[in-house]
Amino acid sequence: MRTKRYAHLVWAVPLGLLLTAGPSARHADGAPPAAPPPAPSVAPSAAPVPSAGRSWPLAGRPAVLRAWDPPPTPYARGHRGVDLAARPSAPVLAVAAGRVTFAGRVAGRGVVSVDLPGTGEPPLRTTYEPVLASVRTGDEVAAGEVLGTVEPTGSHCPVTCVHWGLRRDGTYLDPLSLLPPWLLDAGPSVLLPVLGTPPP
Repeated sequence: MRTKRYAHLVWAVPLGLLLTAGPSARHADGAPPAAPPPAPSVAPSAAPVPSAGRSWPLAGRPAVLRAWDPPPTPYARGHRGVDLAARPSAPVLAVAAGRVTFAGRVAGRGVVSVDLPGTGEPPLRTTYEPVLASVRTGDEVAAGEVLGTVEPTGSHCPVTCVHWGLRRDGTYLDPLSLLPPWLLDAGPSVLLPVLGTPPP
């Protein structure tokens, strides 16, 4: 008698698990569950970074105070750009030819963003901050052209610096990878003697 009374429970429990578990579970309205939004990426994208840079963001070869240090996960601590030593009011230069997509203030800091055509789809985007912009959104700029000047405040470095960033869509990349080897390896200029010319 007891066996007959509980026999329907033996079948009901496994059947309930099959109907509600697994990836085929649906909402009450019959629609499949929505996929979670993609997290921002910090790993290099499939498209390689071309050596499109023709200038450092600052005159000469600035010292790198802090290198690109991508976090292990999208929301972990890390450094999504490169910090370059700078003096206040120094000119900030476009590293490559492109179009200004933003020139304004973000969280109290001056920011300039430049898209670089011919660098893949979507194109690479360079960012510079804190910068008092002398360009406007939509301006076309050449490599080495002045974008603005270094703001004396607003930097996250212990000393004045320019934070230089590089992105392709939502993926952060190493800005130094944009510079060709001859620009990365070049040391300070040295004046050599001209043969056959007496010293002054």
